[in-house]
Amino acid sequence: MLIRRLCILGGTGFVGRALANRLAGDGLQLRILTRNREKNRRSLILLPGVDLIEADVHDLATLERHFTGCDAAINLVGILNERGRDGSGFRFAHVELARKVVAACRAAGVRRLLHMSALNADARSGPSHYLLSKGEAEDLVHAAAELRVTSFRPSVIFGREDSFFNRFASLLRVTPAVFPLACAAARFQPVHVGDVVAAFLRTLADPDAYGRRYSLCGPRAYSLRELVEYTAHCIGARRRVMPLPDVLARLQAAILDFWPGKPFSTDNYLSARVDSVCGCNDLPALGIAPAALEAIVPGYLSDRDQRTRFDEFRSQSRRHTAG
Repeated sequence: MLIRRLCILGGTGFVGRALANRLAGDGLQLRILTRNREKNRRSLILLPGVDLIEADVHDLATLERHFTGCDAAINLVGILNERGRDGSGFRFAHVELARKVVAACRAAGVRRLLHMSALNADARSGPSHYLLSKGEAEDLVHAAAELRVTSFRPSVIFGREDSFFNRFASLLRVTPAVFPLACAAARFQPVHVGDVVAAFLRTLADPDAYGRRYSLCGPRAYSLRELVEYTAHCIGARRRVMPLPDVLARLQAAILDFWPGKPFSTDNYLSARVDSVCGCNDLPALGIAPAALEAIVPGYLSDRDQRTRFDEFRSQSRRHTAG
């Protein structure tokens, strides 16, 4: 299947930017739909062959218009938390959008669809709204018999702009001495963003990938406590990670349900009750050797510390000059 032009939803996010860079570098023409073009233009506008378009991806007519003329569509849209607590936000972002993507593909004659799901996504027995809605969306796109669908189920994704190690690094920097940690025994198998992108590229035009659901993980599983302790080590923060008992973890999640930005929520807590590790990692079968986080994470966390110190120095210099 010859693919020259793609439309990407979620192309301005962490994975989306990395994928767009690789696809543009391979000479493909990209339409990237975004809610805020000006906010994202610096990171994507200069890529060759990229058309960054401000659009409402939840409007079916808009999707049909921008899918027209494309050989494939990629849906990377996902949220880790919703504004409310009843699951409707997750269903809107994951299930309803997937339904519209399928309808737009049909209307525009797009036959190839790549869909980002999540490890442990399960429409019937997922323990959280996140995993339930991700599972329902995944099943929905695979049920569209006329489409050639491939879905991807990564564990937590890491890389220079990730929201996992960088967020814990930020929290550790402002937490004195003891760092209380909910779900400390939860297990993850972090996968590098470059390996996730490589999986999309390897399967994009491969007929053997039609109908497949790929689990993507790194080479090793860790407890959340191990990952947070490793983050502290990388940034040189001497913190004692204190696992919270389950009752306190539940209480913390319930309180933070109402915290601006929801750094942790009841739904996150419920998701963490299922280990995010691969029973069978599909990266090696795709010819991709999973990158170890120890070879990558220290580089960007230490770079961030250097940038922070430089920004502080520059700010102080401005104040001295002004004085």
